[in-house]
Amino acid sequence: MEHFPRTMVAGVSMPRLICGCNSLLGYSHISAARDKHIRQLFDRPGKMADVIEVFARRGCNAFMSGPDPTGMVNQAIDEVRQRTGEPMIWVATPSGHTPEEWKKAVDYCKAHDATFCFSHQGTTDPRLDRLNCRLGPQLIEYHQYVKACGMVPGLSTHMPESVVFADATPEAGIETYIQPYSALGFMCQVETDWIAKVIAKANKPVMTIKPLASGKLLPPTGLTFVWNSIRDCDMVTIGTMSTFEAEECIELSLSILERRASGVELQSTRSKKALMA
Repeated sequence: MEHFPRTMVAGVSMPRLICGCNSLLGYSHISAARDKHIRQLFDRPGKMADVIEVFARRGCNAFMSGPDPTGMVNQAIDEVRQRTGEPMIWVATPSGHTPEEWKKAVDYCKAHDATFCFSHQGTTDPRLDRLNCRLGPQLIEYHQYVKACGMVPGLSTHMPESVVFADATPEAGIETYIQPYSALGFMCQVETDWIAKVIAKANKPVMTIKPLASGKLLPPTGLTFVWNSIRDCDMVTIGTMSTFEAEECIELSLSILERRASGVELQSTRSKKALMA
């Protein structure tokens, strides 16, 4: 496994670049047609494993996703482990509208060797106690159950208040957070400078998501913004639809962190002919 900068999260060594799932599972945030296309492309665990393997071999041995009822995600992660001989860290983001649904989802994550267990945004954000600026009692109970199951508790959120409230509720045991962050402010509920402030003041490391605003930003633009405005302890999660994109995003990330020119080849079109001289 090649070296990629790492950070520590609740005693777990984590790569600062995490492989995301939306570009493999068909959550494009663009259109239903794009979602269908993605699902046709990645219709077998081995195809997902091809992309995840690129990250793993470059030292980015972590994958973020929710529990997958088809089982393909965990099959793909297992296949990458077998191909590379490297440990894979599953950052799981289960949902649960009732305590019974939540415990069932958490039990699934535990049974499939998840290291981290974050309540997904749909579970987290409705259960904030916004009047008292704390996590609500149900969220506290949910994450105490995660800890009892031997996984690291975290919050996945679209509301930056969740990070602040988690820090004000130590009994919940929240060790890290997932927060959208991009130059476009995609799925951020306040301006990007405020999101940057929340991340900078967070008590625990932050796993940022959607750095390219689900394909609305060019990789050099989106990655430069995020890597240069988070802390050394924070992480970036990115999804790619091919092994080529995976290699490109890893190289771009390294070049930004190392403050050097990247070796990434630029697009070539007829309209740029005069620029190629």
